[in-house]
Amino acid sequence: MKLRIKGESLRLRVSRSDLERLMQEGRIEESIHFGLSSDAQWNYALELGAIESVIAMRHAANEVAVILSKSEAKKWIETDAVGIYGEVPGGAGSLELIVEKDFACLDREDEANTDAFPNPNAGRAC
Repeated sequence: MKLRIKGESLRLRVSRSDLERLMQEGRIEESIHFGLSSDAQWNYALELGAIESVIAMRHAANEVAVILSKSEAKKWIETDAVGIYGEVPGGAGSLELIVEKDFACLDREDEANTDAFPNPNAGRAC
């Protein structure tokens, strides 16, 4: 799972194996360590929940979790849809939440794209 933060948006890109684990376990997470201390880490997660909205977010001092509706996630995973999108109230207005399938890069070697979804633009001329 990849995380991108830009301005007032948070984007998660998930591979095929990430989505399999998400559906089996209900949660996937990654950590980044900022130093030697055990508390110098930050976690980001994607989880399924029984929520009314399609997408939501929970945050604490050392973690941010994006939560998807179980039913909407199942629909998304079973189709060619690229992602699930939404907004939550934020400090400077609203925070855009984006969860997308991680497509293979067209300019990378096959090894780097092993677990990615097939890119819908593969084989097209620029």
